[in-house]
Amino acid sequence: MQQATPSTDLPHPDADEIQLGAVLFALSDPARLEIVAQLRDGPIEMARCHLNDPDVPKSTKSHLMKVLREAGVIRNVAQGRGRILSLRREELEQRFPGLLDAVLNARG
Repeated sequence: MQQATPSTDLPHPDADEIQLGAVLFALSDPARLEIVAQLRDGPIEMARCHLNDPDVPKSTKSHLMKVLREAGVIRNVAQGRGRILSLRREELEQRFPGLLDAVLNARG
């Protein structure tokens, strides 16, 4: 796993460390899947990422992001005072061809 630098970077698994079970688990939750769908068209600021339920606590949203990041589904990097979220599409496609599009296209 790529190690984080002191204060702003978070650890992300290397592409060859991404495990199918962890990805499937991360994509199995509707709220996490909603986040991934928002990232489908490109990176966004974490502050602009929203969930259908506006009453979701900030701590819950952070946990959702952590599960996705640790599974290797998203990249979460510091940019200025905020954070930028991006989908690790190329790495996921290389590891599990067609999986991400199949899951996103099947979502209701």
